Amino acid sequence: MFTQLTVPTPFQIGAVDAYLAGRTLIDPGPNSEEAWSRLLDALEERGLSHADIERVVVTHPHPDHFGLASRFRDAGASVVATPDAAGIMADFEGRFERERAFFTDFFERCGMARSTAETVTSLPEAFLRYAPDVETDQKIVSGDTLVVHDTVLDVDEVLGHADGECILSFDSEGERRAIVGDHVLPEITPNPFLLPPDEDGERPRVLPAYNRSLDRLRDREYDRLLPGHREVIETPSERIGEIREAHEDRTDDVRELVDGPTTPVDVMDGLFGDLPATEGFAGMSEAVGHLDVLEDRGEVTRRDRGGVLVYEPV
Repeated sequence: MFTQLTVPTPFQIGAVDAYLAGRTLIDPGPNSEEAWSRLLDALEERGLSHADIERVVVTHPHPDHFGLASRFRDAGASVVATPDAAGIMADFEGRFERERAFFTDFFERCGMARSTAETVTSLPEAFLRYAPDVETDQKIVSGDTLVVHDTVLDVDEVLGHADGECILSFDSEGERRAIVGDHVLPEITPNPFLLPPDEDGERPRVLPAYNRSLDRLRDREYDRLLPGHREVIETPSERIGEIREAHEDRTDDVRELVDGPTTPVDVMDGLFGDLPATEGFAGMSEAVGHLDVLEDRGEVTRRDRGGVLVYEPV
């Protein structure tokens, strides 16, 4: 039912997979002339122009997935996303500034030098050009359905890879399938990035939530998953199991590193050595994420020591 369109990105992960059915396009790609040109060529090969697209659905508000949505909306298409994703896409720069302010202080509390924290949290500013603000015309939540080309898509909001993320499940050719964005990827183990505090002032524990989400997806026994990058996943339960195993192995590594008062930066250094600043946010996300898992399981405790967060084994 869905045709996979490969759209180039300037990011390390490589091309993004957009999905086309009828006049609905899912995850159009980043706002760059190269991506726009390649996508227009793909549409033209199927007898369509950009003005023929009536609806753009966004699985999650990352620049490589939603950046071109504004161009389609300017041409008359409606944009569909979850409420959380809609809020981020409507003011992507504002979201970036909020994250930069929070994580600069947070990383310093995690044991990182202030100057390094400022550098690490400022680097994503270069991504803003690929993600112009766009308004959402239809907001979808878990339990909603979308009808695309005579096929019903079931909406399921998930937490892990991104704030405001959703997957779209449907039946096709006797199989249960789902468009999963970056929630499940072939070959790559998704690293849930840290998120700023929610309305209650609490920082979401994204990796524990992501692990639980993967367990639920594996139990559903999908026949095929359509990911946001690379090839279709033909054995979903097996691939989800591989991702869960990889995360459990890394959690074990982190448990061994916490042999006394240990900061998240100590953990990051123990896992990866001397990371470049460009990998600092991902490294801190992984270190803090697995500490969150261990704290959630009651295996480590966290305390404030003179303004610095330290973890100790129970």
